Amino acid sequence: MNGLEIHMFSALQDNYCYLLHDTATGKTAVVDTPEVGAIEQALAETGWQLDYILNTHHHWDHAGGNEILKAKTGCQVVGPRADADRIPGLDIGVGENDEFRLGNSVARVYETPGHTRGHIVYHFADDHAAFVGDTLFALGCGRVFEGTPTQMWDSLKKLRDRLPDDTRVYCAHEYTQSNARFALTVDPDNEDLRRRAEKIDELRAAGKATVPSTMATEKATNPFLRPDSSSLMATLGMNGADPVSVFAETRQRKDRF
Repeated sequence: MNGLEIHMFSALQDNYCYLLHDTATGKTAVVDTPEVGAIEQALAETGWQLDYILNTHHHWDHAGGNEILKAKTGCQVVGPRADADRIPGLDIGVGENDEFRLGNSVARVYETPGHTRGHIVYHFADDHAAFVGDTLFALGCGRVFEGTPTQMWDSLKKLRDRLPDDTRVYCAHEYTQSNARFALTVDPDNEDLRRRAEKIDELRAAGKATVPSTMATEKATNPFLRPDSSSLMATLGMNGADPVSVFAETRQRKDRF
């Protein structure tokens, strides 16, 4: 059967890394390069040959292994055109609504600035998978380092609006348990969130990953996708406020949590 095979593995302390393998053509990519050794081990275990690096953004724990892997494998580096000067070894710059083809598997690129100015997301619609880097986490979102709250909310709303409910969300870090603890402080009456938090505790106690999630689950439980929720506004004491203001307050509270 043709399609995209996804091999997920851990890197560094809490990063997740993903090998993507187009089963029809054998073309293989890695999403970000946090740790060369972990990526080389995953390639050895799968027997796949690396053709591309798909960078989501420039931070060292996402692009730090680009040049070493490129030198060793001859792969090409794909990344945000808007951040070309900060993506090591960039060969192919991509931006909003561009398509990237990994063999027969096609990803649409969305620009999602906020965490960094050039952050992008890769959405493989036919495979119901999105690789969202540090823009969206399970029950969270990235810190707003280089953008503004308006930009970050626009990016998250873009994902909320464009990614179908059955999309599997592959984020870059295992932050879900702490995200859940925070989410319950701002959305305490959300029964879906409460049930999810209990399940997350069970998974982590067993040493299991909480990633991927789905967009349907994130839309129902992730406070950073819900700044227009009346219950969230009420908890924050911001009834009737605009979503950007609610998002900004939620993000500030998480930063202090």
